[in-house]
Amino acid sequence: MAFDYDMIVIGGGAAGLTSSGLAATLGAKTLMVEAERLGGDCTWTGCVPSKTLLKAAKVAQQTRDAEKYGLSSAEPDFSFARLLEHVRTVREEVYEDADRPEIYENLGIEVRTGLARFVDDHTVRIDGPDEGTVTSRFFVIATGAKAVVPPIPGLDKTPYLTNETLFELREQPSRLAIVGGGPIGTEMAQAFARLGTDVTVIDMLDRILSKDDREASAVLQRKLESEGIRFRLGAGVAGVAPQAGEIAITLQEGDTETTVTSDALLMATGRRANVAGLNPEEAGVATDRTGVIINDRCRTSRRHIYAVGDVTGRYQFTHMSEHMAKVAVTNALLRVPMKVDSRNVPWTTFTDPEVAHVGATASELERSGKSFRTYRFPYAKIDRAVTDGEAEGFIKVYAKPSTGRILGVDIVGTSAGELISEYALAMKNRISMRKISDTIHPYPTYGLGARRAADQWYVQKQSPLLVRLLKMIFRYRGPVLSFGPDDIL
Repeated sequence: MAFDYDMIVIGGGAAGLTSSGLAATLGAKTLMVEAERLGGDCTWTGCVPSKTLLKAAKVAQQTRDAEKYGLSSAEPDFSFARLLEHVRTVREEVYEDADRPEIYENLGIEVRTGLARFVDDHTVRIDGPDEGTVTSRFFVIATGAKAVVPPIPGLDKTPYLTNETLFELREQPSRLAIVGGGPIGTEMAQAFARLGTDVTVIDMLDRILSKDDREASAVLQRKLESEGIRFRLGAGVAGVAPQAGEIAITLQEGDTETTVTSDALLMATGRRANVAGLNPEEAGVATDRTGVIINDRCRTSRRHIYAVGDVTGRYQFTHMSEHMAKVAVTNALLRVPMKVDSRNVPWTTFTDPEVAHVGATASELERSGKSFRTYRFPYAKIDRAVTDGEAEGFIKVYAKPSTGRILGVDIVGTSAGELISEYALAMKNRISMRKISDTIHPYPTYGLGARRAADQWYVQKQSPLLVRLLKMIFRYRGPVLSFGPDDIL
């Protein structure tokens, strides 16, 4: 059968852009269909605007805290409307530089605007400005995810924000309630608090960042509390209602009901795979409540149809969307059996301090029964952190005591997101703690902390018996030292 295209990619976010670009470079006639604007959640409502806002808020806080660097502190003076306009300008700059349709059309990719829906397993109908019916040999579904809110009584009658509307604000709320203590909730809580908004974070769980190391999340929570953010943890939202120009939020804490009032409400309660209107059932593509079902090669229940990124419900990270896109296109077009690397997935919450993780958690390792030891190194002993006045935090590496093979890492502190990449590389390529310890790192850098953490494995491997033998052979006169897991060299 002759098809119109070799590959149709449905969705123009990070996963779709990577899929289309790779397919075109491999010689496939490629069509990319996007319902709105290329760039997706990351460019318009996620990573780019949130990190731009966080940077501005950090500058404001540094102005406020300048005295700790020997300078004169001052309360930052700014226009919120101008600041949000800056955020939106940066979005446009990223779009112009990396996401414009012309960039992909110059690669030979045809770009159409419209909502694509399956007619059968080789045909999609495009409804919208570039409407039409087209066929393809292969498909990649990359339609992403949308903000999802729980069915809270009164929410349908109450104005609220999500990450999709937050960055369109023109006026700064004097009080902001955030439902959700995950990455989005904590990042935006700190950003708005540093800009002068009174912030309360509400979550049903007993702690923030529930997927991260408990000790690391506790360090972050203490920092956020020191900046004036209030937490109502272990609290369910029983209802919300507009009330005399405010928003009344009823909390259920055990047997007690209390009310929190706010000027604005941000729902940071997660995201759900965007399959609305896609009609995957017409193509025989199986889905469940989390999204499109795939195997480790990103293949759906139809061999020629793949799905990548947030629509699969597996990982909601831009970097994993790009990784999955490479896996899917490689399997489809090259027939090379490539699998998603699910063992070495790094992530970072870009608060101050940052919280980052890769690999297995300590609790996962304990449940599995694997032999491991935790090698810990505090930021207070990283000279760069001390000179920067950022000495709060730690690196925790979970590794095999016998070989130094790294199984997982948790970091909380400045530049944790940069540091975690070294560990992701090490784990992917089975680089041991010994090899990291033997690698020269420049001084003074935060990266040196990775080497110093690896040194802890090195010194704890020293055998007292071997030292005694060396003393006897070379007639050394020093004591035989023994280092335990709590000793920091």
